[in-house]
Amino acid sequence: MQREIKMVELGAQYQRLKVELDQAIFTVLGSTQFIKGPQVSTFENNLAHYLQCKYVIACANGTDALQIAMMALGLQPGDEVITASFTYVATAEVIALLRLTPVLVDVHPDTFTIDPAAIEAAITPKTKAIVPVHLFGQCADMEPILNIAAKHNLYVIEDNAQAIGAEYTFSNGSKKKSGTMGTVGTTSFFPSKNLGCFGDGGAVNTDNEELASKIRKIANHGQSVQYVHDEIGVNSRLDTLQAAVLQVKLKYLDDFAARRNRVADFYDNAFAELAGVKVPVRAPYSSHVFHQYTLQLSGIQRDEVRTKLAGVGIPSMIYYPIPLHHQKAYESAINPSSSFPVTETLCNSVLSLPMHTEFEQQELNFIVKSFISIFNSKGS
Repeated sequence: MQREIKMVELGAQYQRLKVELDQAIFTVLGSTQFIKGPQVSTFENNLAHYLQCKYVIACANGTDALQIAMMALGLQPGDEVITASFTYVATAEVIALLRLTPVLVDVHPDTFTIDPAAIEAAITPKTKAIVPVHLFGQCADMEPILNIAAKHNLYVIEDNAQAIGAEYTFSNGSKKKSGTMGTVGTTSFFPSKNLGCFGDGGAVNTDNEELASKIRKIANHGQSVQYVHDEIGVNSRLDTLQAAVLQVKLKYLDDFAARRNRVADFYDNAFAELAGVKVPVRAPYSSHVFHQYTLQLSGIQRDEVRTKLAGVGIPSMIYYPIPLHHQKAYESAINPSSSFPVTETLCNSVLSLPMHTEFEQQELNFIVKSFISIFNSKGS
C-alpha cells in the first residue's frame, strides 16, 4: 500500500536520521540545559562556518530575525524599506510593526524574486533599506541590488528563509552563500524549511562585528551582561533542543539540496513538453535548493487542477494567492501609481507540487502521471 503523499515528508526524514537526532535530543534532556545550552553556540559557530560568514546569532523564529535585524540597524519610524509584493507577509509585517514604511515592488517574471529595476524606480529620499527575498530556493539577483544599495547608501537585509544553502555567482566568478551578501541576513528554521527544527527557530548573520554585538544584545532583552540593558530589546532565543536538532541536520543540508534537485529534475523532464505549464526557471547566477517546486499554469482552471489532484491523494499549494499590495493591512502603504503586473499574474497562475527529501520513485511517478493526465484533460 502506497503511503500518504505529503507536501513535506518530515516523518520519513526523522526516521532516516533518528539515531543521531534522538541522541542529540536525549543529551539535552539529560543536561536539563534547555535555554542557552552549549549546543546553541556550537550550532551558531558551525552555521557561520557553513555560510562562510563571521557571525550567526540564533533567535526564536524567522520573523523575529527580520525584526531584530531592522532594530539593530537603527531604522526610524517613517523610513522606507523596499521589498517584494510577492512574498509571505512576515517580510512586510516586521517593517510595519516597527512603524517603518513598507514600499512594495514587483518581481521578475522568471525567478519570482524582486526586480532590481523596480527597486531603483521606487527609491526616494526616505528610502533606507532593501529587503530582497530569496524565494522558493534560489537567490534574488544580488549584484545589481548591491550596486543600487551602494549608489544610494542603503542597507540590504536578505530574507533567506527559503534558500539557505543556495549560492550566488557574481559576474567576476566569485561566489557567496545566500544571506551573506548584504548588510545582514536572516533565516527561519520552521520545520518545513530546508534546514528545519522541531519547532520554531531563526537566525541573523552578518560580517560586521559591531552589528553582530548589537543583534545579540537586542535578541536578549538588550543586555550583554545580566541586568545591564544597553539597548531596547526583545526576548528571542533558540532553545537548546532546537539547536541540537539543527546541529544534526546542518551536516546533511547539502545532501538535502541534492535530493531536492533530483526531484526537481524529474519534474522538469516530465513537464518539459506540456503546453500550458512553465517549469521553474533556474537563474544563471544562482544555484537552486528547491524549497518549493512551483509551476506556472495557463489555459486551465488552477483550482480544478488542485481539486482533482487532491481527489487522487496528491496535495498542492498556492504560494501566494493574494499579493501583499491587495492585503487590507497594507493598503495605506501602496503608492497609487505603483503597478504589479508580474505579481498579479503569478498569484493567479502558480501552483506548487510536493517537494521534500524523502520521495520514493513510485510516488514521483504517480504525481507526474496524475498531473499530466489532469492537465491534458484541461480540468474537465
